[in-house]
Amino acid sequence: MDTRKQKVLVVSAHPEPRSLNASLTDFAVERLRAAGHEVRVSDLYAMKWKATTDADDYPGLDAGARLHVMGASERDTLAGRLTADVVAEQEKLRWADAVVFQFPLWWFGVPAILKGWIDRVFTAGFAYGPEVAPPYSHGPLAGRRALVSVTYGARPGAFSDRGIHGPLADVLFPVQHGLLWFTGIAPLEPFAVSGAHEVPEARFTEIREVYGRRLDALFTEQPVPFRTLTGGDYDHEMRLVEGREDAGADGFALHERGLG
Repeated sequence: MDTRKQKVLVVSAHPEPRSLNASLTDFAVERLRAAGHEVRVSDLYAMKWKATTDADDYPGLDAGARLHVMGASERDTLAGRLTADVVAEQEKLRWADAVVFQFPLWWFGVPAILKGWIDRVFTAGFAYGPEVAPPYSHGPLAGRRALVSVTYGARPGAFSDRGIHGPLADVLFPVQHGLLWFTGIAPLEPFAVSGAHEVPEARFTEIREVYGRRLDALFTEQPVPFRTLTGGDYDHEMRLVEGREDAGADGFALHERGLG
């Protein structure tokens, strides 16, 4: 891959334009553009993004018909009937070689507006589905990579193997594996900022230095080594075959290679 000039979509989700997350978004955009990459931004709060999926998202739904979200989204995706806001975001994903997600960790997950972006944009027939491609590495968005940049107020040790919140990799597994890898996007190790409630200027300078190095390596860093569904590691029930796990691995780590 030619890493000199690539296309990057930055998806930002924080309601305060003077927040740490907004500053990290601005920094990422500047750093990536300075490196010669083309960058587009989806600032979800600034866009007033509609965060709920409902019948209004599917113009092809017959009046009075029961809404089956997966079926309706697939029909309208394949028929080209999705709403303009969703189509615009899907086009950004098709355009991008990489995606950077910037958000605060709220209640151990993404903010509602970002979850709504995921729910509405990653439709059946676009991001997944039997008519598109098998999931977990071979999805329709394969060939792209993603960096999750997350902030949280807790101490670093709180999100660790013995931390009260559990390992950060486990908390972010639904995003890293369940969203990104499922649709074929290769996720990098997340970038995380702890103690985000108060960040003095000196510390922000240090954060930018570390984050800058991660952004510089966006197209060269090795992704998280998740297993592929079609690589022989899983049986027909999509369960990891006995004996395929790496030594000492358990929980979500079972689905990564090279940990033993």
